[in-house]
Amino acid sequence: MTMGTIIRPLQRAEVELVWQIERREVVQEIYEVADGGLHLRPQFYDTREWPDGEPEIYTPILFDCFDHDGVFLGAFAGEKLVAAGVVDARPVGDYPNLRQLAFLHVSHDWRGKKLALRLYQLCKDTVVGSGAEGFYISSTPTRRTVEFYLRQGAKLMARPDTTLVSIEPDDIHLAHWF
Repeated sequence: MTMGTIIRPLQRAEVELVWQIERREVVQEIYEVADGGLHLRPQFYDTREWPDGEPEIYTPILFDCFDHDGVFLGAFAGEKLVAAGVVDARPVGDYPNLRQLAFLHVSHDWRGKKLALRLYQLCKDTVVGSGAEGFYISSTPTRRTVEFYLRQGAKLMARPDTTLVSIEPDDIHLAHWF
């Protein structure tokens, strides 16, 4: 439990609650991959909500993940979902020893309270328990997000998964081998 939150598995009927996580964030810098490494560059945007169409695109993907025994953990403050972590139980195409950390988001007002860290660790525990060797992470390129994963031990993929990079070509593709 973290500062008035309870973390528990989500039920299938609760999957769509992930869209109530408040996405607000001011971004000053993003990472890009060049010459085989990560490079910061200035990029300003003020995100207020989920990008247009994202819930419509990703809800079926999340249900498919759930229906294939994916792990869905939610952090609740009372009845409100304020953070969630999702691990796809299926092997990643080019990296069958990895499982995709498919979703990890914390509502704006709950950031800095170690919820992401706690969810990440709980998701990691499920992967280790399944015999997989680590996470494949397709990360939004924002500095805050990429640096969170790097602090956990993730490394830039020299050769990203073919399918996942085609779905999210602007993401930073990382692996965290446990």
